[in-house]
Amino acid sequence: MKEYSSLISLPNELGNLISLTILDMRQYSSLTSLPNKLDNFKSLTILNKYRYSNLITFPNELDNLISLSILDKYRYSNLISLSNELNNLTYLTTLKISKYSSFIPLPNELDNLISLTTLNMRQYSRLTSLPNKLDNFTSLNILNMKGYLSFTSLPNELDNLSSFTTFDMKECLNLTSLPNELGYFTSLSTLDIYGCSSMILLPNELGNVTSFIMLDMRQCLNLTSLPIDLSNLISLSTFNID
Repeated sequence: MKEYSSLISLPNELGNLISLTILDMRQYSSLTSLPNKLDNFKSLTILNKYRYSNLITFPNELDNLISLSILDKYRYSNLISLSNELNNLTYLTTLKISKYSSFIPLPNELDNLISLTTLNMRQYSRLTSLPNKLDNFTSLNILNMKGYLSFTSLPNELDNLSSFTTFDMKECLNLTSLPNELGYFTSLSTLDIYGCSSMILLPNELGNVTSFIMLDMRQCLNLTSLPIDLSNLISLSTFNID
């Protein structure tokens, strides 16, 4: 069900479709509420819901969709909070919660999503902090934090996410530094800091990440130096800098 721009509500009878595995509700720009019986979707594995410009909150029933593996909630310009009980979604591997311009806090319950491999949290223009226990995401491979305008540094908890393969921090305009511990991310293949215009220097430890395939440092206008020794980056195939 996608691109129904005039629809303002969905029938509660949807809650009776207990065998659903995929629910795609994209581009409902006028939708103001979701069905109250979403918790009946015990077999649901993929839920796509984006561009809900009038939706303010999500029903707590989302917490009971214990089979969910992909949750895509993209471009909710007026959403002010997520459900506080996301910790029930223990099979969730992909969480996309991007472009929430009115959304300030992330619930600490995100810390319990220990199966996450992809976390996409792009362009939270008002977000000021990350969950306190990011080091619980031991399976996380991809983290997208593009456009975090309030961040000047990254939390130390990121240092423990050694399974990282892709780290996207494009256009974090106030970010001035990266943790030295990134040099110990032995699986990291892609680091994108394009447009981090306040970045001054990079840790020398990045020269130890022999798994790098792509580095993008374009438009880092205040970057004064590169890591001393890049000769160890034997797998590097793309290096963008200007």
